[in-house]
Amino acid sequence: MSWISGSLVAFDLETTGTDIESDRIVTAAVVAVDPDGRQPEPRTWLLDPGVTIPRQASAIHGISTRHAREHGAPAAPAIEEITAAVAETLNSGIPLVVMNARYDLSLLDRECRRYGIEPLARRLRGETSPVIDPLVLDKHVDRYRKGSRNLQALCAYYGVPLDDAHNAVADAVAAARAARTMGVKHSVIGALAPADVHNLQVRAAAEQAASLQQYLRRTSDPQATVEPAWPVIPFAG
Repeated sequence: MSWISGSLVAFDLETTGTDIESDRIVTAAVVAVDPDGRQPEPRTWLLDPGVTIPRQASAIHGISTRHAREHGAPAAPAIEEITAAVAETLNSGIPLVVMNARYDLSLLDRECRRYGIEPLARRLRGETSPVIDPLVLDKHVDRYRKGSRNLQALCAYYGVPLDDAHNAVADAVAAARAARTMGVKHSVIGALAPADVHNLQVRAAAEQAASLQQYLRRTSDPQATVEPAWPVIPFAG
């Protein structure tokens, strides 16, 4: 059965920055999105990340250091809850949609390791649900389209509303709807069984990384390397 015909669960993080090894989670959302567009009450978290939130990050997601310290939950128990919620989805058979999964899932992995929490990978049982990454899929089905591939650009291209960008719930729901719309438009991915679309993305992400690495080495940095692993960048210790 195709992954586009049933429920999806979407996951999104807003963070202190873009470095998976050093940055921290500020907000998170896990939300189910049914085929008819309905969504139950999302699960959301606001964390005190334990570090200063840079002004440029606050300008994007609207959470200041002061607000996070006054209203956010302690990081460690919140990260345990977030990881448990994501693991529950992946063990349930329902596809998990994560825009740029390589970033969000890798950062979640590093946060677990930072606080001595069991990482997501160790919580998974047997054959798990697929991860659906609109970024990887869009690059696969429309390789030569010019312009941005961020969530706002994808939503505009596929006609998906995104009224509150960089709010974790809004971004998660938009990513799920963009992924489903993409699958409907492109039968080459929409007709695939869940396990097959996951495996396709593993290959596609590696190919995309190799292509980018080749471009960077040719144009700017002869020693450039681009990590091919997806959906989680391995922890180097």
